[in-house]
Amino acid sequence: MQIDLNADLGEGYGAYTLGEDAALMEVVSSANVACGFHAGDPMIMDATVRLAMDRGIDVGAHVGFPDLQGFGRRPMQMATAELTACVIYQLGALAGIAAAAGHRLTHMSFHGALGNMAAADAELADPLVAAVAAFDARLVISSSTSRAIEGAAARHGLQVATTFLADRAYDREGLLVPRRLPDSVIKEPQRVRERVRQFLDEGTVTCYTGERIAMPACSILLHGDTCGAVSLARSIRQEVEQGGGSVLPLSQLLAVSR
Repeated sequence: MQIDLNADLGEGYGAYTLGEDAALMEVVSSANVACGFHAGDPMIMDATVRLAMDRGIDVGAHVGFPDLQGFGRRPMQMATAELTACVIYQLGALAGIAAAAGHRLTHMSFHGALGNMAAADAELADPLVAAVAAFDARLVISSSTSRAIEGAAARHGLQVATTFLADRAYDREGLLVPRRLPDSVIKEPQRVRERVRQFLDEGTVTCYTGERIAMPACSILLHGDTCGAVSLARSIRQEVEQGGGSVLPLSQLLAVSR
């Protein structure tokens, strides 16, 4: 098996650091970089992009609600035109920083509450995905399982890379369980490793209510702000490689599969 291992990075702000980005970039193959709305700022974005380039890691834009205080995890009601403008604004900011550093965006993902809402609502997903396509139709959308996002991507000519969130619980529809529910974020490293092994061996995940559902993913995501994220990322990579698999950046992985 060839698979991408990615993490949400660049999620500090100003003098405040969140996560161990440099250490994680020794392990992962792709980075989803916060674009200043839910976290991050120009200096952090620039440093994260340059470090990713040095490591040979793909860079993607991690696009969220304008909600620094809530880390983008609070649902917001916004007019569609305003929300799509926010998406394009964030893509443009990171693309500009990447271009100045000699790097490029390969993918994007929707963060937090915005991602959860789009994944469950086709009427919301369509204009958001259309905005991505209008900005750069070469970008891959990295997404958790979502018929809404997959359908919108097909309509707008974009490729979707389905991502398995190793430390998040799923419902029977393959959507992420809301964080307000107990055990929606899986914090025990052994349980996360067991979920990864099940996914690698069977292509399934045990959902929140106990059923096994298919997980047709080509990438594994680890949250950079998870406690012990670096050691967990190393153990996930070890699970892949001990099973005879290899870890590739998302762009290389998709190029091989074509």
